Amino acid sequence: MLLLQLNNVTKTFGGLVAVAGFSAGVERGEVAGLIGPNGAGKTTVFNLITGSVRPDAGFVFFSGRSLSRLRPNRIVSLGIARTFQTIRLFPHMSVLENVLSGCHCRMTQGLASAFLRLPAQRAEERLVLKRAMEELDFVGLARKWNLPAGGLSYGEQRRLEIARALATEPKLVILDEPAGGMNEQETESLTGLISLIRGRGVTIMLIEHDMGFVMRVCDKLFVMENGVKIAEGPPDEIRRDPRVIEAYLGPDEEGDARA
Repeated sequence: MLLLQLNNVTKTFGGLVAVAGFSAGVERGEVAGLIGPNGAGKTTVFNLITGSVRPDAGFVFFSGRSLSRLRPNRIVSLGIARTFQTIRLFPHMSVLENVLSGCHCRMTQGLASAFLRLPAQRAEERLVLKRAMEELDFVGLARKWNLPAGGLSYGEQRRLEIARALATEPKLVILDEPAGGMNEQETESLTGLISLIRGRGVTIMLIEHDMGFVMRVCDKLFVMENGVKIAEGPPDEIRRDPRVIEAYLGPDEEGDARA
């Protein structure tokens, strides 16, 4: 059953067509990859899903509901979380405080309850703190809960972003180049983490340029070039597709796609 569906989505910026008639479906429990050369429109697709920009045409559906007119905070509350290509943490706040910021969308007590320190507010705070620590433990950062986020290594900051996303209790996590800038050991660790996230029943969609990583973790790939989807299928099929090979490597001197 499809959890996420994009139907003929188009987005232009001025005279530039960033995404043209893009359609895709992601099933519950899948790990789906969105790949393509730089400037292909991949991040724009993610922005359309998460409400950062609105489509000029077409529709985005999540659990059968249209997202096209919803604000980003409402989309998060429905169960979509994301990380970004460029790390967006609060570097001077603690590791724990960064994850707590992700828990906020699930808190139910209002301002008055917080001001008066009512029992319900205190009970919710304890539950949220427990959940945040569980997410830090899940990504292997529980021992560093009180350190400033900016003091973590690059790979650890990536993991912290994922912990914050998971703290929103998502059904779908969108990862924008999660392995970007990681060394081989960090990437291998990320591969295991994605498997664990999937084991929690969370669907995953990611953009990534590391093809070895993509081929290992993804069930399905969507390939974009110049705003258009040029291929879709399982990794083994995509790696042999001449259109994909040409999009990444370019034609050789005789006009054939390089292998």
